[in-house]
Amino acid sequence: MVKDKNFAEKKSLVSSNWISITFDIFVWLLKSDAMKKMLPIISAFVLLMLCSCSSDDDRGTALFAVPIVKSLSEIRSEITISAARQTNSDGKIYVAEHYLFYIAKEHGIHIFNNENPAAPVNMAFINLEGVHDIAVKGHYLYADNFVDLVVFDISDINNISLVRTVPNSVEFSPVFPTEATYYDVSVAVESDQIITGYRLEMKDIPDEQYQTVYEDAMAEAASGGVNGVGAGGSYAKFQINDDALYTVDNFSLNVFNITNPELAAFDKKIYMQQWFGGGIFETLFKRKDFLFIGSTSGMFVVDASDEFNPVFISGFSHATACDPVVVNENLAYITVRGGTTCGAIEDQVNVIDISDINNPSLISTTLLHQPYGLGIKGQTLFVCCGNEGLKVFDATDSNALSLQNTYPGNLTDVIPMDSHLIAVGPNKIVQYAYGDGNTLDVISTVNF
Repeated sequence: MVKDKNFAEKKSLVSSNWISITFDIFVWLLKSDAMKKMLPIISAFVLLMLCSCSSDDDRGTALFAVPIVKSLSEIRSEITISAARQTNSDGKIYVAEHYLFYIAKEHGIHIFNNENPAAPVNMAFINLEGVHDIAVKGHYLYADNFVDLVVFDISDINNISLVRTVPNSVEFSPVFPTEATYYDVSVAVESDQIITGYRLEMKDIPDEQYQTVYEDAMAEAASGGVNGVGAGGSYAKFQINDDALYTVDNFSLNVFNITNPELAAFDKKIYMQQWFGGGIFETLFKRKDFLFIGSTSGMFVVDASDEFNPVFISGFSHATACDPVVVNENLAYITVRGGTTCGAIEDQVNVIDISDINNPSLISTTLLHQPYGLGIKGQTLFVCCGNEGLKVFDATDSNALSLQNTYPGNLTDVIPMDSHLIAVGPNKIVQYAYGDGNTLDVISTVNF
């Protein structure tokens, strides 16, 4: 909006008069003994008046999301191997034989020797800022690094080496801070750069032609010694099926050929939205020849018997929510969490009959506040409920889960091992020994 020159001059004159009058009042008050006790309050009032009158810009300020931009060459050059170090970062867990991996958000991968769960030893750290998920097969670790897939040889845990980079093969979208009102469009992103995240800054509200709100910003944010196969928690997005590595992004299943790990290559992208008709894909779980995908609109089953040509089989839908899934024999267990970012559905745990893989059906629903990740071992179901602790259910009767015990702590996911339970929460891993009667005993805690 263009302001009239005379109007601006008049406003400036009024502002000057206010400043003069306010100053005179302030001096008079200082001379009054009765008012000296109120001096701090009066000073704050005067400061507010001076600030409010010192500018002719009445648009105000707001919280902006300012993109953090990095070049691809910089991202790739920062991959290093170092000794164990503190990261103070939330993360995920993954296990492969006697190794325990902690995927530290925005930092890298901690590697523990977990032969003795009561005393895990932090062996090494892979500096990998863009990592979100990993998978391990044989002597090789696969991880994402923003838009790249990277492969490490971990046959000698004391001499880990990067052996392969598959560039621009992973979709990455930084999480837009919902606290922000505006997106800062003044930050340019060149063709060899990506947005790795955002920082929040208070800035003047821009003219209308420069305003970009949350929805527009979201659209702009998208950027382009171990043997056997390991296992991740219920929030995993990587799975290995023989010589194929699967990853999921928001709307698609990605297939990599890892027949020769040091020549790993992108094979194909399968757009799931065309199959399922909507929903954002969040988790990936493998059982036998089937993939179970947890999304914001339900659970979906994919036949992966032809490892390089997975095909959709069936699904189970619900209202919009966040939901990881785990499977045991002919039953699938799903935690469904509503809320501001997940949807308005009631928080719950669903038990799904998948004996007919082509037609999954709901067996039971158990209401549970804020369920996150989960794991199943035999007839015992473990559900992490954030600040409300770890809940242990007897799942013998799939029609009526029976809560047996609740253990305190802020936990978000679990991996039930044969010998013990591994749980993860903000900046920590907690390991438990199994006891009688669906009980657990803490045997170690690692903080990050």
